[in-house]
Amino acid sequence: MSSIAVSTTINDDDVEFLCQPDETLLDVLRNRLGLMGAKEGCGTGDCGACSAIVDGRVVCSCLVLGAEAQGRTIETIEGMANGSELHPLQRKFIEHAALQCGICTPGFLMAAKALLEVNPDPTETEIRFWLAGNLCRCTGYDKIVRAVQDAAAEMRGENA
Repeated sequence: MSSIAVSTTINDDDVEFLCQPDETLLDVLRNRLGLMGAKEGCGTGDCGACSAIVDGRVVCSCLVLGAEAQGRTIETIEGMANGSELHPLQRKFIEHAALQCGICTPGFLMAAKALLEVNPDPTETEIRFWLAGNLCRCTGYDKIVRAVQDAAAEMRGENA
C-alpha cells in the first residue's frame, strides 16, 4: 500500500505525517507522532480510552482513520495543560482522586473538556450522559463526576 500524506493541526501545531490507508488515528498519534496519552483499551470504540477531540467533537481515535485527519483540528490530552500549568479538569481529577490506573483518564478528561466547552454548567445527569462512552474499571464514576462538577464551577469563577 502506498502512504497517504496528511496535513492537520494537532494541539495548535501544524503537523504533517504519512500514514497507511488502513492506519487508525490512534496508531498515528501514538506510533508516528509520539503522542502516547490516548490509550487503546478495546480497539472497537466501546471504552473511550482513545478519545480525542476532532473539530470540536469527541471521537474514539481507534475508529477514525489517520487519513481522515486531513485539514482537521485535533486536540489530544497532551495539549490540555498550558505548559506546566494543569487544566482545571486535570487538577480536580487529582484532588478528587478520580483516577487510579490511568488507562481511562485521558479519555475522560477529553470528553469532560468537550462537554464544558459547550455547556459550562452541566447537571450531574448531563455529565453522566456525556461521559457514558468512557469506561472505568477502577474508580467507579462518582469521583469523576464530582471532579467535573468542581472543575466546571472553578472555570465559571465560582470557587477559584
